[in-house]
Amino acid sequence: MKAEQRTEPLDKEQLAKLRDLRNRLLHLHKVLLEMERENFERKAGRVTAGELLQLLLNNSQFAWLRIISAFVVEIDEVLNGEEPITINAFEDLLSQARLLLTSPANEEFKTKYEDAMQREASVVMAHSNVMQLLR
Repeated sequence: MKAEQRTEPLDKEQLAKLRDLRNRLLHLHKVLLEMERENFERKAGRVTAGELLQLLLNNSQFAWLRIISAFVVEIDEVLNGEEPITINAFEDLLSQARLLLTSPANEEFKTKYEDAMQREASVVMAHSNVMQLLR
């Protein structure tokens, strides 16, 4: 049996939850980026904010973080789109976030994310913060 299509627009509470998810994911991304920056700087020396952006965009060591960046952009596009956000789109984004952080399909992301969770308490806290919202 096909799942029911829920095309009604979000209420204010759901919209606030989606914005909160975006912000929590951005915080998680920032914590992971800072961890990866420190790893990079141990080998290559200090980098400026501009250099860090270039590393994030172009360096293979930072490639796994682009998955979170792209997902935040996807949320931004939904939030800033001309069409009202539907319940289906909202629930799909929540589902994608859960899968990304608990059962990532990308093997490199999965390995590096699990490693980060083992090494950095700040990553665990940021992860937990996102997951609390997704419960």
